[in-house]
Amino acid sequence: MALPTEYSNGKYLKKFAAMGPYLREKQSLNGCYFFDSLVVCVNANISPEKREFWGGWLKLVATSEGFEFSYQLGLYNSHGSWQAKVLKDPVTIAAVEKNLVSFHQALSKQLSELELTLFPSQLMTELKLELSA
Repeated sequence: MALPTEYSNGKYLKKFAAMGPYLREKQSLNGCYFFDSLVVCVNANISPEKREFWGGWLKLVATSEGFEFSYQLGLYNSHGSWQAKVLKDPVTIAAVEKNLVSFHQALSKQLSELELTLFPSQLMTELKLELSA
């Protein structure tokens, strides 16, 4: 799958990394980019390497039309991997949603500056957030 502009994978990685700590370069392969956000710490009283967080992650995939996105929410566990989980606490939900909307706005702006489109994957029907593309 070709990227929709003359940008190389390396140039996209630099642009996305400039947005903040969200990009996971090692998990981003040519044409597919992985972002995540650790928003609410579940257990702050334990050592940092064992902490778990509520948050979300995004897969951004280059297509011939632009970039297709899909978000998932859940728990970043002490083993360093994401698990899709339903968030139940209203305060946690509000914090994660606020972070997600803020990130999405920054991503939309970045891609707009590159004259690229951003559109939801079919997987996004399950996430009931208003995210403008």
